[in-house]
Amino acid sequence: MTERLIVIGGGGAGISAATTAKRVNPDLKVSLYTEFEDIAYSPCGIPFVYGGEIPRFEDLFLSTVDRYVSDGLDMRMETVVTDVDLDRGTVTARNQHEGFDKLILATGFVWEKPDVPGANLEGLHYVKNIRKAMEFDKVLETVKTVAVVGATPLGVEMAGNLGQRGLEVHFIDEGPWVLHEVLDPDVAEPVHESLTKRGVTLHLGTAVEAFLGDDHVRAVATSQGEIACDVVIVCLHKVPNTALAEAAGLTVGTTGGLVVDDHMRTGRDGVWAAGDVIEVPHGLTMIPIRGLTGSHAYSQGRTAGANAAGDDRTYDPVWVPWGLVAGEYTIGGFSVGETLADAMGIPYVLAKGVGVSRARYFPGATRTHVKLLAEPGTLKLIGGQVHGGEGVKERCDFLAFAAKRGATLEDFAWMENIYSPPIGALFEPIAIAAQNGLAELRKQAQSPAPASVPA
Repeated sequence: MTERLIVIGGGGAGISAATTAKRVNPDLKVSLYTEFEDIAYSPCGIPFVYGGEIPRFEDLFLSTVDRYVSDGLDMRMETVVTDVDLDRGTVTARNQHEGFDKLILATGFVWEKPDVPGANLEGLHYVKNIRKAMEFDKVLETVKTVAVVGATPLGVEMAGNLGQRGLEVHFIDEGPWVLHEVLDPDVAEPVHESLTKRGVTLHLGTAVEAFLGDDHVRAVATSQGEIACDVVIVCLHKVPNTALAEAAGLTVGTTGGLVVDDHMRTGRDGVWAAGDVIEVPHGLTMIPIRGLTGSHAYSQGRTAGANAAGDDRTYDPVWVPWGLVAGEYTIGGFSVGETLADAMGIPYVLAKGVGVSRARYFPGATRTHVKLLAEPGTLKLIGGQVHGGEGVKERCDFLAFAAKRGATLEDFAWMENIYSPPIGALFEPIAIAAQNGLAELRKQAQSPAPASVPA
């Protein structure tokens, strides 16, 4: 008898789980349930449509429902699952009960909402659904002033793109600098400069106290006074959408995400979970974390789908390579930076260097800043941040993988690299940073110890 797998959620984790399961076991009946009208689009591109860098919202679609149906998937669009009964092996949708043999939960996230008066006023927008984003784009044509609340990655991208659009943008966050939970202040400084050049007014160290207006928002009340605006875009943290899973009796971890093992299995046989709804261990600290990127959700979905279809795949602890464009400036990192390492009490030695993205004489060459954190003694790489122009993404991906494999500052100081004037300089910025760090350690080792002071 043919087994049935039900996947709940049509985001990156859900669609990758469903398609992978069908490829691994073509005889498996795979049904995917999503509450939305559309599937397989990139919500991460929405800020760049607002900014005009991507011409049309239609360009964000990666595939179609018909394509997945032709691949053998049973697509249940605009269908909300209201209940999961793990004992009976059923889900409830549209007042109908459907049985399953295996289940993958990829219910994603909801945006954190400000816990202040006026949070339910008209004019507060959250970025997720592409159709709502299309409608909001029409609203942006009619307004002059926008408040962006939350200096998260989405907030940074949104503020920069709306400034590029020519709107008056007020960027509000309680932190002392943008992305303050992960980004070091020296890396944030050029981000602030780039956003300011795009016309963004920064309100950092500023708490939102209320949204003001009768039916529609007209201003944001903050700890530094009122900021008038026509609309607000809320870009706070992701919150795992665990309502179905919790009601079904699955375990939620310390971060609020579902607990899974390295195969994406929950605590119940035949039930997996993936994406923004789960927590996974950090590769350095093994502390559970959540709210990662679309690429993480996609990989987790593939792992869950393959295993649900009978394969045996593991998902390793994450070293979290990340990156984004802030205004005109590119930043990235992996694992931890100085600020986070200090907050967590993680000891490290520091290696810093500046190189160029191409041969220095080649048109378009940009400065690339590299900061590496290494474990004292072993000098194994444990974190870092990179910023500048070209190649930030590729370097962060490489460094995260190298750290996972135990690479050291010595390894990087003597690494091979491509030299081709249009694409790579003679001296790799990562190697420059490692060499500088080792030189500083040798200097410290040769310095005489300070004389003791008599009691």
